[in-house]
Amino acid sequence: MRTPLTDATPVATPNEDAATGNTSGYRLDLDGLRGIAIALVAIFHVWFGRVSGGVDVFLTLSGYFFVASLLKHVLATQPATSSWGAAINPWPRFSRLLRRLLPALLLVLAVTAGLIALIMPTTRWGPLGAELQASALYYQNWHLAFESQDYAAADSANSPMQHLWSMSMQGQFFVLTLVCALALGAVLRALGRRSAFFADPKVVRGVVGIALGVVALGSFAWANYRHGINQPFTYYDTVARLWEPLVGGLLAVWMPRIALSQRVRDLLGIVALGLIVTCGWWIAGVQEYPAAWALVPVGATLILIWVGSSQTAPIDQAPVDQKTASGQTSIRSGVSRGLAHPRLVWLGSIAYALYLWHWPLLIFYLAWRYQDDVSWFEGTAILAVSVLLAWLTTKYVEAPLRAGSAKRKQSPVPTDADGAVARPPFEKTRGYRRALVAVLVVISVAAGAAAVTWQRDAANATLDTQNLDPRLYPGARAFLDGAPVPNVTAQPSPDVVDMDWPITSYDSIISGWKDPSIKVGYYGNVNATRTIALVGGSHAEQWITALDAIGKRHDFRVTTYLKVGCALTTEHVFTWFGQKYYQCNDWSRRVMERLAVDKPDVVFTNSTRPVESGDGDYVPKDYEEIFAEFRDRGQRVVAVRDNPWATGQLKPPECLASGRKPEVCGVPRAQAMAPADPAAALAGEFPNMSFLDYTDAMCDDEYCPAVVGNILVWHDFHHLSATFVRSLIPAVEADLQRSLGWW
Repeated sequence: MRTPLTDATPVATPNEDAATGNTSGYRLDLDGLRGIAIALVAIFHVWFGRVSGGVDVFLTLSGYFFVASLLKHVLATQPATSSWGAAINPWPRFSRLLRRLLPALLLVLAVTAGLIALIMPTTRWGPLGAELQASALYYQNWHLAFESQDYAAADSANSPMQHLWSMSMQGQFFVLTLVCALALGAVLRALGRRSAFFADPKVVRGVVGIALGVVALGSFAWANYRHGINQPFTYYDTVARLWEPLVGGLLAVWMPRIALSQRVRDLLGIVALGLIVTCGWWIAGVQEYPAAWALVPVGATLILIWVGSSQTAPIDQAPVDQKTASGQTSIRSGVSRGLAHPRLVWLGSIAYALYLWHWPLLIFYLAWRYQDDVSWFEGTAILAVSVLLAWLTTKYVEAPLRAGSAKRKQSPVPTDADGAVARPPFEKTRGYRRALVAVLVVISVAAGAAAVTWQRDAANATLDTQNLDPRLYPGARAFLDGAPVPNVTAQPSPDVVDMDWPITSYDSIISGWKDPSIKVGYYGNVNATRTIALVGGSHAEQWITALDAIGKRHDFRVTTYLKVGCALTTEHVFTWFGQKYYQCNDWSRRVMERLAVDKPDVVFTNSTRPVESGDGDYVPKDYEEIFAEFRDRGQRVVAVRDNPWATGQLKPPECLASGRKPEVCGVPRAQAMAPADPAAALAGEFPNMSFLDYTDAMCDDEYCPAVVGNILVWHDFHHLSATFVRSLIPAVEADLQRSLGWW
């Protein structure tokens, strides 16, 4: 059945508030702009894996509408007839926010919780339970921000709630702005009793505008400052994002009264709309927002709001455009008229629900199908289902609860043509609303209980693989020595393997992303006179499991110089898989100076890294430059080839937890590793170095499986599990004996 376009169209109440000086009624073009924004967000998410700029449009529009509404409230509290309680009571507007935002969100989160249990591997239940909680309580953006700093979490598969960071940020903005507006209204009212000056609407608007401008400038400066320091964190940072809705609020406070010709209005509108539609292609939003480049979608949105306003109408036109019979504005500007097309307006009316639904549907489909992307047909189907669910959610969940019952009690009783009392649609009845609230409460409680249980189970999980029977769990020896592999359950369990980190991580003897310090750890026989220095990032760190045990057995000390994501480098700005790592070069230089003083007998580090946008591995130029420094110092070096990385939609432990076989939960050897060790060719150039390669312990001729010798190879998708490294001890011990001759 065809859905009428007007079913979800908002009631014709002004969305261009009178506080701005505009009285043209409901701006249908801005609803159409919402429709374009949500279309861009969904399309770019489904097919292109890019940031479209649509979220920035939403933030700007939200600020425009919300600040205009609050400004109207602040102005209304200034007359002597208004009560003090009206000036400071937050509940009426807060309850309106809750009715507007919570019902659809709680419904989507409850459905998401159910699909997590049905589709997602158990390894992800704990982390996703934490995200359910963060999303429901509107701090998902901060949760993701801090997770972006977690080296273990940075490589996680996409979450079905990842997109809710913007909802959390907007919720925080609404509450913060509401509190500040009410406080300002109270202060101005108190001052207005002493001086009429502070009750003047122009003064009130001026005070609000200055406050908004100062905070917006501070936020924009913060976003640009932090962009060069920690952009992944800044992307989710509320403080760095505040300027986007605040500049929309500034336009609500002061709309420039500049009359423009129709041609100029149309030209500006076309340019602004073109920027919004195309900026996702030529701006790498994930890497650039919310700093200066975000001015493009934000500025274009401001232009469209402005040129569609009656304030820019040609002088020879009526200051207020003609209105339709329903009270909605008839837009004369060409671009504004196009944006006010009924289908775009309808799409804009379901934008909130569509934003909530489209992302989890996409992520669950990919997880269900074990895919990294979707075809045009699959994507179209996902979008169609998303639109249907969004319309149903808007009509039967959002609209009934957003309207509430107070206004209906005051409304005249509708009658039909015969004068009989007309029965309202069932979704508008009080009984339906009560039943809907009850259902939402029940499913929300159930989803919350599931989230708490998942987090508790994850927190209580334990790992104990220190003393596995090597006859049952040969690990690397299955490939290296042909050791028999009994039919037993692989260890560690996929549910706990993410805890199988090297001892240095548990001891915190590794510098974090933002930690510039050099942390030196002491392992093996700490009193020995001979020393091996383990140096580099986490892919060097993972070898401490073997070196610690061998050092205790053969009487040498292991000192560690480690920093997450930072192999020794000479690059001025080290780039780690698209992320600029400004501290890495400085740390590397200081570690090299420290090693010149400490003079370890041997340096143990990595010799290769994966090709970032291709197959295989290679020796980066800066690695060779570091090797040359060691050679010139006369420093003995043992360098180990990096292990294969199992890239894909699911990490190997998650793939195993979903019931798939180890033989398909790894990575093809040719994809992960070059045919031969690229570092081996450097042996003649660097006689001070020994090059080790354990690829054959992890891969057969064709494939690197998730389980070798009944032991899980990876604890994520690119770090070896400590248990598997432990199975490599005999091989590493033999190689060190051949290289060093210490025993």
